[in-house]
Amino acid sequence: MSIKIACEYADAEIASQPSIWAQVADFAPSSLHLLPEKGEKVAVVGCGSSWFMSMAYASLREAAGHGDTDVYVGSEMNYERKYDKIVSISRSGTTTEVVKMLEKTKIPSVMLTSVHGSPVTKHATHSIVMPFADEKSVLQTRWATAALGLLRMHLGFDLRSIIKDAQEALTCDLGDLVNVQQITFLGRGWTIGLAQEAALKTRESSQFWAEAYPALDYRHGPLSISEPGRAVWAFGEIPDDLIRDIKKTGALFESSTLDPMAHLIKAHRVAIAIAKKRGLDADNPRGLSRSIILDK
Repeated sequence: MSIKIACEYADAEIASQPSIWAQVADFAPSSLHLLPEKGEKVAVVGCGSSWFMSMAYASLREAAGHGDTDVYVGSEMNYERKYDKIVSISRSGTTTEVVKMLEKTKIPSVMLTSVHGSPVTKHATHSIVMPFADEKSVLQTRWATAALGLLRMHLGFDLRSIIKDAQEALTCDLGDLVNVQQITFLGRGWTIGLAQEAALKTRESSQFWAEAYPALDYRHGPLSISEPGRAVWAFGEIPDDLIRDIKKTGALFESSTLDPMAHLIKAHRVAIAIAKKRGLDADNPRGLSRSIILDK
């Protein structure tokens, strides 16, 4: 009988992201036609990590001029608002709030999931299933970036162009980031969703104090918790004067020229490193399961 090593699934799944992104790029031509056309009004829906990837996609879609794009956590869908299409994300395809949302709405929908024949696929108009991106760990890493990678490709982005960045994120030094007492993640535009995801990943995997905010809102309160021994992590570019204000606090400042989605991989690694340091198994976070399935 084999003994499970703490974080072994998450370690392997984080490391697999460059190859998974290459598979997404190969898979995309067979599925992109199912996603919303330019000019359609769209709602993007998810829970947890899928909600944060929905945030990123919604921001990117509007910035690309593809049309109005609203984002909802699964339980808070606005059924009174008219949409041309719903895009929803669920790794397991069993998330109760997403299943109920699809049952209730008559709007044409496209579902991104990793499991063929899951409940969401029975209610969605169309399903895009990527089983190669599924995970054994409760912790979502490669599924979230695979889903966002596919959605970015639909907006014209060359996913293969950042595989090298992903590889670099897997090998770069983590430095003192694994020794800090707290991390505040910041983003702008589409990277606000990535900042939220990084904070969630750190909280889930290691029961660690992590927060996330739009970068320019950092001065409106969150700055007060930054100090030596803590860190502020920016996804994408932020203004120089904000960087100066962060550094004045004495907090460690982390930024990168890598594509922000690749930079998220480094955050994955930091989260796992902190979990190991605390003697925790990120594959089975406290109180969590692979999917949230509710009785009512």
